[in-house]
Amino acid sequence: MLEYPTIQDIWEARDRLAPHIRHTPLLRADKIEKAAGCQLYLKPETLQITGAFKIRGALNKMLSLPREVIANGVIASSSGNHAQGLSYAARMLGVKVVIVVPVTTPKIKIANTEALGAEVVVFDGDTAARWKRAYEIAEENNYATVHGFEDPLVMAGQGTIGCEILDDLEDVETVIVPLGGGGLISGIATAIKETKPSVRVIGAEPALTPKYYQSRINGQRTSLPLKNTIADGLRISVPGQNPYPIIEKYVDEIILVDDEHIIAGMRALAKDTKLIAEPAASIGVGALLAGSIKVRTDEKVCTVLTGGNWNLQDLADIYRAGSE
Repeated sequence: MLEYPTIQDIWEARDRLAPHIRHTPLLRADKIEKAAGCQLYLKPETLQITGAFKIRGALNKMLSLPREVIANGVIASSSGNHAQGLSYAARMLGVKVVIVVPVTTPKIKIANTEALGAEVVVFDGDTAARWKRAYEIAEENNYATVHGFEDPLVMAGQGTIGCEILDDLEDVETVIVPLGGGGLISGIATAIKETKPSVRVIGAEPALTPKYYQSRINGQRTSLPLKNTIADGLRISVPGQNPYPIIEKYVDEIILVDDEHIIAGMRALAKDTKLIAEPAASIGVGALLAGSIKVRTDEKVCTVLTGGNWNLQDLADIYRAGSE
């Protein structure tokens, strides 16, 4: 049975999370606007407590579960940011947490997750295989599972970003959201379309992992072979079961962005806004710089910078190459 977050779920999540997370600011990216072709606003979840938006959904889920359900611990599979969000939530509530991560996870994300008290299990396999292993461990130890994008309460927590965007920029016209598993855009799109349907919601997906783009063409969820993209946080082989119908209902357009343009977005953010954003977070800016999204010069566009947790040496290499 498919499950969806309602606008009421998102409003309740906003109230539940308010004492514990940051209402991140909305920043005008003046220096990028000419190249982007619009009035550009940034929603920097890079400034969130754990350096990424994932704390919203993880904490909303954890605060909603009865204590006896999470008494033995919680477990999830994650490429890094959900791991840190869930680990932070578990530490706050005094609960054990185990995270199954792919071998491609940046070291900084593993280190940050372990620093929050999590036990990290590195597993070589695609998303489905990693979750299969997580469910096995959960059954063996009676842990509660907290899925990063399938769970409606997690989606509702992520949807609070949409509420904040509308609160801070009432006349926003377009919102661009990175598209990985689909939990983030499902929540944001529900919040925005249920409140102000005229706002255009666009999902930005790496060209090397076009699972939602291809699924929309095929008219059904389509699994694709995993390919390495610099946007590791968006590297998913199949659309989420629960997010997919929400995305089909509320997301106006899905666009593909090449890795080179994602990197260009990272460099522009660092140079012109002084924000460190990981590749997955930079995809919306990269899409605008590449001209992949049709916008007007007076159009108010907001793109969500989902996180800033990436290996510093890798970031330095990308920035250095851009200055040569």
